[in-house]
Amino acid sequence: MVCGGFACSKNALCALNVVYMLVGLLLIGVAAWGKGLGLVSSIHIIGGVIAVGVFLLLIAVAGLICKSRSSTCQMCGEKFLKHSDEALKILGGVGLFFSFTEILGVWLAMRFRNQKDPRANPSAFL
Repeated sequence: MVCGGFACSKNALCALNVVYMLVGLLLIGVAAWGKGLGLVSSIHIIGGVIAVGVFLLLIAVAGLICKSRSSTCQMCGEKFLKHSDEALKILGGVGLFFSFTEILGVWLAMRFRNQKDPRANPSAFL
């Protein structure tokens, strides 16, 4: 039995990657065929189509390599809870840091709000 019951999704993604590989090979083949017959004379267009085909082929091959090396698998919910716990601890610390700096800013603003500027005209605040 597949962990999580996602056998259908895994097979569908593998099939999609195979289709992407075929499309990448088709792009490379059509660009080479067009250049060989002289239908397209611009090397920039041919190079661009071949580059897109190679990029798509590499991405599809990387997607087919989507197998983990461990024999046991962990459910998605367990992984999510583990990482969310770590993230919430970090976010809590960052939130506390910024809240204390905001409180310090409010205190400084209240303290210095009514002070006179020593360079200003002394009778201007009367």
